[in-house]
Amino acid sequence: MSGAGGPERGDGERSGPLSFEPEEEDRWAHRRDPDLERAPPGTDRVPPPPRPRNQYGWLFAVVVAMVLVYIGLNTLRNARSSHGVEAGQRLPPFAAPLALSRLGGDANVATGPRQGQRGRRPACQVRGPDVLNSCQLTAGAPAVLAFVATEEPQCATQLDGMQRARARFPGVRFAAVAARTDRARLRGLIRGRGWRFPIAYDRDGAVFARYFVVDCPTLTFAYPGGIAMRTTVKPLTDRQLSSVLARLVSGSRRRGWKPPRPG
Repeated sequence: MSGAGGPERGDGERSGPLSFEPEEEDRWAHRRDPDLERAPPGTDRVPPPPRPRNQYGWLFAVVVAMVLVYIGLNTLRNARSSHGVEAGQRLPPFAAPLALSRLGGDANVATGPRQGQRGRRPACQVRGPDVLNSCQLTAGAPAVLAFVATEEPQCATQLDGMQRARARFPGVRFAAVAARTDRARLRGLIRGRGWRFPIAYDRDGAVFARYFVVDCPTLTFAYPGGIAMRTTVKPLTDRQLSSVLARLVSGSRRRGWKPPRPG
């Protein structure tokens, strides 16, 4: 992304309309991010493994068995990761282009410098008027971060509810990340439905993968400093959303946060 600047979860199947596999590193070789290292031509293709000779057939069988065991263990591990960021966990950092901006490229999800396709700089350092930065979002204030595919009616309806809640909770920061949608249509929805909070575009799902997003909508509520209070994985009514936000505000107060004064 140009411009200035895995948590464990509860039990359940790790599949859903918004799921992105976090281990799919090879698919990131195509990432269009001027801020990131580009893979040399041809390196995005993994050469097929050599065919084993007959005398090594037993070795090939052993390797296959080991791969199957690894897949099984990995599946069990991911099965525990289907409900977003757990309470008490720090939000994974990211910096993604705002949908309404002219900023191209993909999200930076680097946790340190020089991480290749994830980002040259740590995501927390990539900031600017065209960027949604998770570290900046949660710095000094509570926040709610929605993960949506706006083509899904219930996801768009959830963002409508967030827009209405902003007036009742002026000290809370609202933001969203959209994936599995066309950016032009997303822009039209933002303008047409009057969503006034920042909405980032996660073209290849890198942010969704970091947050283990499976269901639409997924909402993560975070205390100041980026510590998750709770993650919900189903649509919330206005009353339910207000209840969770009230808990977020009271919990943030106990942690020393003071809401801004009216006016």
